[in-house]
Amino acid sequence: MSLRIAQTGLVAVALAAAWLPVSPASVEKWYSNGWYPAVQRLVTPVSNLVPFAFFDVIVIAVVVFVIAALWRGVVESRRRRRLSPLFRAGATLCAGAAALYLAFLVLWGFNYRRVPMHDRLIIEGGPPDRAAVETLLVETIGQANRLYAAAHQKGWSGDEWRDPQLQRAFEATQATLGDAPPARPGRLKQTIFGPYFRWTGVDGMVDPLALEVLANPDLLPFERPFVAAHEWAHLAGYADEAEANFVGWLACVRGEAPAQYSGWLFLYWELASEVSTADWARVSPALDAGPQKDIQAIVDRVRRGRFPLLRRVSWRVYDQYLRANGVEEGIRSYGEVVNLILRARFDDGWVPVRRR
Repeated sequence: MSLRIAQTGLVAVALAAAWLPVSPASVEKWYSNGWYPAVQRLVTPVSNLVPFAFFDVIVIAVVVFVIAALWRGVVESRRRRRLSPLFRAGATLCAGAAALYLAFLVLWGFNYRRVPMHDRLIIEGGPPDRAAVETLLVETIGQANRLYAAAHQKGWSGDEWRDPQLQRAFEATQATLGDAPPARPGRLKQTIFGPYFRWTGVDGMVDPLALEVLANPDLLPFERPFVAAHEWAHLAGYADEAEANFVGWLACVRGEAPAQYSGWLFLYWELASEVSTADWARVSPALDAGPQKDIQAIVDRVRRGRFPLLRRVSWRVYDQYLRANGVEEGIRSYGEVVNLILRARFDDGWVPVRRR
């Protein structure tokens, strides 16, 4: 009876945590600027100590737990010729899911409810016009052309979490956006889900329980700095994908040539879906042969090994997950970074101006 009461209470607490309204200001003050940074600065450095993904261990443990609970319930039900053991197994699984959800919220998930970026920065009203988007594309092409040689000459180490320049750029970016202690960068780890990343076109993700970064094993060297900075933005508590893209891009453009080049290549990719066909045909030929070759390499990488049906299903599920956590645009929020860049007010050096 006491176990049943505990399980019921756990499920009730999880439901309350999911549905009870909490003000973004409270989340920002007590969680995103308080509890969460302290946890992240402790957990991520521990996760960085090992090359394997704790996420893999957690997933395997959950699968074993589910199979064991169901197996025990089925065997006991057949032995006693009653359905009550199956009901108990179901209650155990519900309680386990509730505990996992509460751990998700406490360790990272409440960041979905923090003050959004458009309330944090001075943002101009209204959507950007066609001319502004084209101007940004022209600048993006110019930056990619300018940085190509220097970036390739310096090269990419592949150990982004140990790159002091990128770390400093990430820390400085965080300081311009909020008052929380700077998040610790995470190493890009390989995972047993690497093939899934390849088949679905996922570049990386943050494990919300061990606060570590998992990366697509096929990432090209010039893609890795931006992917790292994007995932570090998630580690810094920016759960929204557009905001993580924005923070990651800002960190890259503050870095050295290899990181800057990675950031501008990412923005070129994003602008491809925002510019009209006529504008694209007129402006895109200005991209030099070197950056064009790198863009084509990214396209080839994404196409290679892609599983279209699994990709569609996976992104549809992820879209529902984002909407369930308060991201109304779902997966469309990825492309909102262009709006943020064009509508935010900046000082020199792409330093965003905060609201006071």
